[in-house]
Amino acid sequence: MAGSITFMMIKPIAVRRGFIGEILSKVVEAGFRITALRMTKLTHEEGEVFYEIHKNKPFFKDLTDFISNGPIVVAILEKENAVADFRKLMGATDPAEAEEGTLRKLYGTSKEANGLHGSDSDESALFESGFFFSFHERFTDEGHVIIHY
Repeated sequence: MAGSITFMMIKPIAVRRGFIGEILSKVVEAGFRITALRMTKLTHEEGEVFYEIHKNKPFFKDLTDFISNGPIVVAILEKENAVADFRKLMGATDPAEAEEGTLRKLYGTSKEANGLHGSDSDESALFESGFFFSFHERFTDEGHVIIHY
């Protein structure tokens, strides 16, 4: 069964360009509920831990340099089939190949500076959400989130 949460990061390029509000608006319009939200900045070391899954790939250093070069906005999003639906809303990694209207097409500038990160699996959503948010920082309309996985 597909999970009901995913993790979203608005990367430094999109934050610098002033797209936070527009992106959050499109996310909510697409039916996602924001259950946790924060603006923060990663150190280079924190970026390495967050993207550890890519540590043996040739782009790892560039990725961790990029993600730690400015403020980011992180969020936990809730919706049935959240991971797949958010990946569709984000669009292809390369904005030039992304479908019209997707977030990366609208707010990314290149494959490397694509504007957003989203979880690629339910397992990643749990890890990435836990990396940035404690239980007490996750909310529903009824109060704190109860995670069902």
